[in-house]
Amino acid sequence: MDRWVAKTAIVTGASSGIGEAIAEELVKAGMQVVGLARRVELVQANSEKLTQNNYKGKLYAVKCDIRSEAEICKAFEWTTKNVGIVHVLVNNAGIILPTNLINGDAEMWRTILETNIFGLCVAQKEACKLMMAHNIAGHIVNINSDAGHGHYYFPTNSVYGASKHALTNICEMMRLELLAHKSNIKITSVSPSETRTGLTAPEFISEEVFEMLKDMPIMESKNVADAILYSLSTPPDVLITEISLRAIGNKFC
Repeated sequence: MDRWVAKTAIVTGASSGIGEAIAEELVKAGMQVVGLARRVELVQANSEKLTQNNYKGKLYAVKCDIRSEAEICKAFEWTTKNVGIVHVLVNNAGIILPTNLINGDAEMWRTILETNIFGLCVAQKEACKLMMAHNIAGHIVNINSDAGHGHYYFPTNSVYGASKHALTNICEMMRLELLAHKSNIKITSVSPSETRTGLTAPEFISEEVFEMLKDMPIMESKNVADAILYSLSTPPDVLITEISLRAIGNKFC
């Protein structure tokens, strides 16, 4: 991680769960981290906590709705002007809502797809634009899911899985586009199984899934953050394209 010390990272969805853990570990590693979130006050509170521990890096809180292209672009502009050119982007923002395909809520579909796919693609594009313009051998990490690699039926989670399958393809197409441009930017997909985050609360998943998770081995957010730091720590000539994670004893997937 030494080559990233004092460099700039952007983490989307940094207010809680995996995003909060990622931002914290990057700060500990000495990076200047810009945490994007709608609930920016939570990122700010974490920033103040980290400052008290005198870590090498620093966390900046920036309000951003990942569904808005204008807000994403504004956040990247703010970062460039006030912190530095982005070297690492972690696309963590994502959402799961209780809706299905047969009689689901179309607005929930839109929210899932705009958050998990559209916003991610915009952030990825903005990061690549800056990295290429400044000849930066950067790294983009997209937080995927085991749901993006298999077909797991839950009565109310069909569209979430579809969004993650799309992300699996997007990650590979991005890798091939970067290869075609002879770019040295890395892209890694990280696919965790069930992880303890705010998205495992009852308002985001069905009662059936909530009950299943209560008795299932489940990972902590820091486990995912540690995997991301591992991918970032690889030498410049090594690319980890995919990391799959699950808790020991998890037999569901």
